[in-house]
Amino acid sequence: MNGADAPTVAVGLPSVERAVALFCRFPGIGRKSAQRMVHHLLRQGKEEVEQLLRALQDLADRVGQCVVCHNLAEGELCWICNNDRRDASLLCVVEESMDLLAIERAGLFNGYYHVLGGRLNPLGGMGPEQLNLTTLEARLRSGQTTELIIATNPTVEGEATAHYVAQMAAPLVARLTRLAYGMPMGGELEYLDESTLYQALAGRRVF
Repeated sequence: MNGADAPTVAVGLPSVERAVALFCRFPGIGRKSAQRMVHHLLRQGKEEVEQLLRALQDLADRVGQCVVCHNLAEGELCWICNNDRRDASLLCVVEESMDLLAIERAGLFNGYYHVLGGRLNPLGGMGPEQLNLTTLEARLRSGQTTELIIATNPTVEGEATAHYVAQMAAPLVARLTRLAYGMPMGGELEYLDESTLYQALAGRRVF
């Protein structure tokens, strides 16, 4: 191990190494970041570690999937499906619960959601059977939804998923829409890639 990779906590302690290895499993967390996190917990003392343990235990014991939309929920329904003041005619399809939270933060959408639980990726073992498409079709067949908004991510897999959902939903809803994408606010043309510029031009609107 060279000096750049030297750990910030003792490596000879099995408990420390197990904790570091577990933190390394989180997305975007490398070994050095995991070591810093463990070191922080050790500095804070036993009470901080116990609070983290209780929070993680609550995640395991209380948090599951909403039986309607597959969002994260403590109970049968998530906080959105439990809100009867939202617009039942609007349904927005997202890949993951984190995408739902991002849309909610924007504060403009007042309909309901359906979380697919991923995106189509045959090479990664994600086919239509692994996504929450059966329950989506059942919701559309109920007749409540008049507009289905497809909000999958603008990636190759996200686009493939959007097309698959659109083909399934087309006979079942009156209006089928896709989130617009293109130029980001504050962005400059010279720094945008060709794909982003193409989508911005294709999705242009009347000024």
